[in-house]
Amino acid sequence: MTRRQLDAVSDLLLNSPLDLGGDVEKMRRVFDEMLGGAPLPADVRTRTTELGGVPAVEVRAGAAEPTGRTVLYFHGGAYAIGSAAASVGLASEIARRTAADTFSVDYRLAPEHPFPAAVDDALAAYRALLDRGVPAGSVAVTGESAGGGLALALLLAIRDAGLPQPTSATVLSPWTDLTQSGSTMTTRADEDPALTRRALETRAADYLAGADPRTPLASPLHADLRGLPPLLIQAGGREILLDDALRLAVRAARADVPVTLQTFPGAPHVFQGFAPAVDEAAQALDHVAAFINSLINSHVQQEG
Repeated sequence: MTRRQLDAVSDLLLNSPLDLGGDVEKMRRVFDEMLGGAPLPADVRTRTTELGGVPAVEVRAGAAEPTGRTVLYFHGGAYAIGSAAASVGLASEIARRTAADTFSVDYRLAPEHPFPAAVDDALAAYRALLDRGVPAGSVAVTGESAGGGLALALLLAIRDAGLPQPTSATVLSPWTDLTQSGSTMTTRADEDPALTRRALETRAADYLAGADPRTPLASPLHADLRGLPPLLIQAGGREILLDDALRLAVRAARADVPVTLQTFPGAPHVFQGFAPAVDEAAQALDHVAAFINSLINSHVQQEG
């Protein structure tokens, strides 16, 4: 049943009107309609807010009382498409499972706001949480696709700024290498229903605006990862970004960063977004929640 569900998701993505490398204004509308069109479960509550001057959507789900946990979430869309509002569906699935107050950040998008605008916004949002008195030991960072790369860039920026790290980062199908040098760019090209090298090259050029694609805050795969908190990396076996995840796990381990890599055969890019209908996606998010909660709980116990 699970493989049939994943195949159905791949067919849906393959036949969708989204072309990630297409006209940016048109694709923003298509992306938001695709992700934001589905009704949210009745237990999901949202409100618009801001963190350090950066717009965000606060998301809560489920009936649990506040736990003191906070998730800082970064949406995907190749740094040019997507929004916090459109990402509420996936963010709310994580919020429900973690019983965390979740903030989806509306970081600035390229080409209007090229690198490092998104990183600056991510760091401003994190600083704002700390300034509000939210302990770093109660925060987990999460992101999908380009948002996964941005989550990793945030950890590097936090380290370089001398700020306390969050307890963990979870990255789903992360885009970590804007040089597009991973081997699965070729070996998975005929299987990936969502992404193409052409589209990623187009959006990378928009985001970089002439910057070196190997710049660590743009391509965290090429960074010194020492000192980062524990990482959970999830990727689908059917996506061209699989090698971005595999190489990231190796580099993190070599930098003595605690890292867990989970791959899901037959799964497309960010399949976790289909958790309400796909067993494998729901199970993947259960792993995400267990990872986030165990590290926050452990930190709270140590502090106590």
